[in-house]
Amino acid sequence: MSKNSDIKATIKSLIENVQLGNKSGTEVAQSVNLWLKEGGEALKVKIEDEVERSVSKMGFVKRGEFEALKQEVAALKKGSASAKKSTAQKSTAKRATKKVVKKSAAKKSVAKKSSAKKVSK
Repeated sequence: MSKNSDIKATIKSLIENVQLGNKSGTEVAQSVNLWLKEGGEALKVKIEDEVERSVSKMGFVKRGEFEALKQEVAALKKGSASAKKSTAQKSTAKRATKKVVKKSAAKKSVAKKSSAKKVSK
């Protein structure tokens, strides 16, 4: 109720100032406009704070936090996929190396056997 009376008192004061010639109608209109704008901003801030508190209590996540988490998961998946590729490439390279080593060892043993036969003749 006190806010209502404050508003009425303010309006009465502005009207009296206009009637007495202390302020012009334009100045009063600008004052009222500014007062409404400031009151609207204050109300907006209060509403946003209340909504944020309520949403937080309910356990909801903000859109920005969700998007950041989504990007982090994508980066981890990408890193995991490239790590799997790297591991697969390494194991393929190891298998290929083992085959080459086995083939060269087989060739050496065949060469030793053939050179041993030549020497014994």
